[in-house]
Amino acid sequence: MSAREIVSFEPATGVEMWRGRVGDVDDVVGRARRAWPAWAAQPLSTRIELVRRFANEVRKDSDKLAELIARETGKPLWEARTEVESVINKVEISVRAYAERTSQRKLDNALQGTAALRHKPHGVLAVLGPYNFPAHLPNGHIVPALIAGNVVVFKPSEKTPAVGEALAQCFHRAGISAAVVQVLIGGPEEGQALVAHDGIDGVLFTGSAHAGIAINRKLAPNPGKIVALEMGGNNPIVVWDTPKISDAAILVVQSAFTSAGQRCTAGRRLIVKDTMYDALLDEVKRLADRIIVGAPFDEPAPFMGPVIDNRTADGLTESFVYLLSNGGRPIKHMIRLREDLPFLSPAIIDVTAMKERPDVELFGPLLQVVKVGEFDEAIAEANNTRFGLSASLVGGSPQEYNRFWANIRAGVVNWNRPTNGASSAAPFGGVGLSGNHRPSAYYAADYCAYPVASTEMEQPRASIGVGLRDT
Repeated sequence: MSAREIVSFEPATGVEMWRGRVGDVDDVVGRARRAWPAWAAQPLSTRIELVRRFANEVRKDSDKLAELIARETGKPLWEARTEVESVINKVEISVRAYAERTSQRKLDNALQGTAALRHKPHGVLAVLGPYNFPAHLPNGHIVPALIAGNVVVFKPSEKTPAVGEALAQCFHRAGISAAVVQVLIGGPEEGQALVAHDGIDGVLFTGSAHAGIAINRKLAPNPGKIVALEMGGNNPIVVWDTPKISDAAILVVQSAFTSAGQRCTAGRRLIVKDTMYDALLDEVKRLADRIIVGAPFDEPAPFMGPVIDNRTADGLTESFVYLLSNGGRPIKHMIRLREDLPFLSPAIIDVTAMKERPDVELFGPLLQVVKVGEFDEAIAEANNTRFGLSASLVGGSPQEYNRFWANIRAGVVNWNRPTNGASSAAPFGGVGLSGNHRPSAYYAADYCAYPVASTEMEQPRASIGVGLRDT
């Protein structure tokens, strides 16, 4: 065991809340490999019963887990509670998804025997989790993987290890062996070693495009490993003709600033029709000015908390200054509310006049605005990104939504709804730099097991009808 430690600090206070030793990758993977045959041999009904017990353990511990999530991420307590609910609900969704997406089939033919379709688990899967939803998002990989018969090595983000450890303890209390779901504490170095380890049969990743591309590049020579990449987005929200300005503004604010903008589906770019620009932006700014930014347990409850750490806050303020100095027009300045802590005000900047708008995921409460005149121009601007996760149209006619849906490049396309808040009962993923065509959520079952086609007869029966000499 390495003597190095990972230390976690509360974003809202700067107080140390957890520390633990960095794990040994070889040791953890070795334990997982030894545990896999027995877990895979368990009847499906047993594995389902155990993950249902896990849901009950989370339910019993829900208040404690929500408080831990709020402390370690800085998100408001109300939002942490919704994350815990998502963890619980994921179990039954995954049970249904496995039955639907990996169902067994048999076709009988008296002369040719039986044609069968079944699914097998991959083996030992590495789950790399993010810090923004440190329980819900890795859980969305872990539960489907376990149901399918895989064992899991879970490396939580080095910024949220306490939540990762608590999530794993819920699995263990449910009766799932500590060798079947293991937590590997560590930073990028341990993550890279885990991805490259010969004992890992697949990598299920949620995080930045930069890290996802590195994983994809590392494993390109090894097609035997399943790789599911759930990455970020530079997501557009297009506002077109609608008399409901107030509702449109609320949808924009929810998209851009929920979770302090730290969602992969957050609305990063507001694309608005020129005739609606003044009325909409006045309302969006008025609403953004009312947003309470605060610590998780503050009263009244804040709409959003801090970003994850000071380094992230520094990067976001520098990005705002860059946009400002390269043709952006400020509508609402980004303000560092505490010099020593990563609290930021929501920021809005018009970048219509910028000649080259950077196509990056600015993971925080920073909304860029582009004014357009024609609907085709709006679609072209929405598609002016290498990412393709989420996109929303607010307003417009049914015919315009049909055009939007048909032409937009995104894995989640909404109408008169925010860009974020995707359902776990639907597939979740994107195109371009947002994913590698392995959508998670309801379709996670697809990458947690592989199909096996069989033709079967109880006794050998065969003949060769042509091409043989007479005896």
